[in-house]
Amino acid sequence: MRPPTAGRSNTPCGPGWRAPWPRHRAVATSTEPATAHSHAPTSSTSSPPPPSTSSAPTPGSPEFPSPVRGPHVSPDSTPPWPPPCELASRVDHGETSSQVFTWDITKAAGPVKGIWYHAYVIIDIFSRYIVGHTVEATESAARAEELIRETITRKGIVPETVHADRGTSMTSRKVSQLLIDLGVARSHSRPKVSNDNPYSEAQFKTTKYMSDYPERFESLAHAREWFDAFIAYYNHEHRHSGIGWHTPASVHFGTAEEVRDQRTVTLAEAYARHPERFGRRPRPPEIPQKAWINDPAKRREPAPQTS
Repeated sequence: MRPPTAGRSNTPCGPGWRAPWPRHRAVATSTEPATAHSHAPTSSTSSPPPPSTSSAPTPGSPEFPSPVRGPHVSPDSTPPWPPPCELASRVDHGETSSQVFTWDITKAAGPVKGIWYHAYVIIDIFSRYIVGHTVEATESAARAEELIRETITRKGIVPETVHADRGTSMTSRKVSQLLIDLGVARSHSRPKVSNDNPYSEAQFKTTKYMSDYPERFESLAHAREWFDAFIAYYNHEHRHSGIGWHTPASVHFGTAEEVRDQRTVTLAEAYARHPERFGRRPRPPEIPQKAWINDPAKRREPAPQTS
């Protein structure tokens, strides 16, 4: 993650905006889990607590808990990183696979009106590879926390940032505590901005525009079977325009450059045989080296949604 390079802005949640209230670091100095912090003002006349007789760890020592990666920071306390709206407004990007994950939940129509199934999907934004998914009968913060934990455990790599919108599961205590325990920065869409989670929204559109996407799923088992098959196709066969017409799996697992070299040879041979068929020497598309959320070169403050 990189800090913003643009100047400060007074626009709430705009580039470089900072909250006007004090931001405190929640650092535990004991091995016991921290309790929820109260934000009530402290009286200036209250006497300071008596000094501890035990030696406190010093910053930099192995015993000193990290304010970011320490497992004892309460999700109810002000986090040591910027507020969610500020995080989503800064320069967030992935330069390698598994650096930034984004996730969301979409509804799929069940067998009759009023019954919905919920597809949870986690995407690596650099490669567009779907690293984790499940379909459930209900939306649940507990199930979302389990899926994120299972995905990270299976891959064996902890991402630097996990981005999501401001849904109840995404901002839940369970998910927040898991990410704090893992030392993962939390990023959320800006309030009342509908397009701050573009990778998940684009992937859901691709899903629901498939020719065989059912108008209604007959059962939860049917929904799970369809999504399993589609995601296998999406990861390993779907050619994505945003990554140079490679498959997400090829970019994710590092074979895209080899495939591009093979394409270069094929195009050169075709040009040598019939140069008259080409207006210029053909070249395969470049593979993007970065995947941005709120690219500062293209950033425009979106008009807020109206109720």
